[in-house]
Parts: sequence; structure tokens; C-alpha cells
Amino acid sequence: MAAVTRITPLTLPGRRWHWRQLPRLLVILLLWALLGSLLSVALLRFIDPPMWSWRLLRAIAPPAPIEQVRHQWVDLNQISPALQLAVVAAEDQRFADHSGFDLNAIQAALRHNEQGRSVRGGSTLTQQTAKNLFMWSERSFLRKGVEAWFTLLIELGWDKARILEVYLNIVEFGPGIYGAEAAARHYFNKPAARLSSYEASLLAAALPNPWRYQVNPPSPYVAKRSTWIRRQMGQLGRVTLDRIHQAP
Repeated sequence: MAAVTRITPLTLPGRRWHWRQLPRLLVILLLWALLGSLLSVALLRFIDPPMWSWRLLRAIAPPAPIEQVRHQWVDLNQISPALQLAVVAAEDQRFADHSGFDLNAIQAALRHNEQGRSVRGGSTLTQQTAKNLFMWSERSFLRKGVEAWFTLLIELGWDKARILEVYLNIVEFGPGIYGAEAAARHYFNKPAARLSSYEASLLAAALPNPWRYQVNPPSPYVAKRSTWIRRQMGQLGRVTLDRIHQAP
């Protein structure tokens, strides 16, 4: 009588251990992520980032073809005070006062959006810096939560002048145009240090959508908004920049 060979089901070694240890593994991964975020923000306080997430996303999936990528890092003292004040006037007038989040601006944006005319954000310059440096493009509660964490770290670890410097060097001013120096040379054929108030206001006016709004010559929207920005710059004055540069 022939022997009967019994075939046992294939089992995966360690499967039960894997599922039991999953919560512990998730905690370890979370701790590593927190440590990595702390280290990244600490290093970028002193090291200028050679690459950042928003630029990578644009390289992978641009809204339209990009002919050339332009970027040149410059220190804050090589960027016209007019442009520094223009972006504060346009994007975050309470930048010198808040700790990363402007609740008044967020509430105003929510009221505006509820009316259904258009969508407006309430992000501060610190939040925008965090988004450009570390975030992905998808809108979600998870992304906003991670962005808030990095915003908090940046505000705790950097001074206001460093936040403004990084923002002005990585923000997108047009298709493939990153930072104040590249924008100044592309649109006005001059270094960022020599930008006038008028030129600075045009650049700041295009920030909500630099792929859509035309800087030079300015589109009607940019021309109108730049006029408003210059009025705000006059009201904020040089004292606003002095407070930013002196803030701890």
C-alpha cells in the first residue's frame, strides 16, 4: 500500500508576531518621523536648502511645460527692503506679531469662502514656508496637521528674519522661477537688491497664482492689486521690517 503524503498549509513565519507588534512598530516610525522633522528644521536654521518639496513636485508634475528652472539663493540683506515689505503687506501683515498662526486671518478667510465667491486662504508666511519646504500638494486634514507641526517647529527654532529669508528664496514667482533673485533678474533684469517699490509690489501681487498672473507687463489684476499693496506698504512702514529683523 502506497504511503500517503500529507500536505500541510503553507504558513508565513512570524505572521502572528508581526500583527501583535504593529502598534509598537507604528510608534517607532512616528518617533523617527518626529526626530527627523526636528533635525530637519534645526539644520535649516543654518543651512540653505538646496531642494524643497514644492520644487520637486513641480518638476515631477508641472501644471504646464517649464522651459527653464531659475533659482539663485541670496541672503536677506541682498533682497530689497521693498520686496520684503511687499510680501508682508500682501501675504501676512501680522507676521511680526503672531507665533505662526493668525486666527483672525483664518476666520476672515472662512467667512469669505462661505459666501462662495472664491476660495481664499488664511496662511501666514510661516505656514507657507513650511508648505513649500516639506508638504505635498494634496489638500487634506492630514497635510494641514503636518503643516501645522512644521509651522510650530519653525516658529520655535527660527527667528522671523530667517523665516522671511527662506520664504523669499524658495517661493515660486512664475513657471520655473524660484526666489527673489531669479524673479528680479527674469522680470526686471536686475538683482533683487535693486528692486523698487513698484517692481516689488508687482512680484508680490502675483504670489497667489504665479502661473496665472502676469508680472511684466502686469495684467489688469496684478496692476490693481499692486496699487493696493503699495498703499499697505506705506501704512506698515519701515518700522515693520525693523521689528521683523529684531525679533528673537
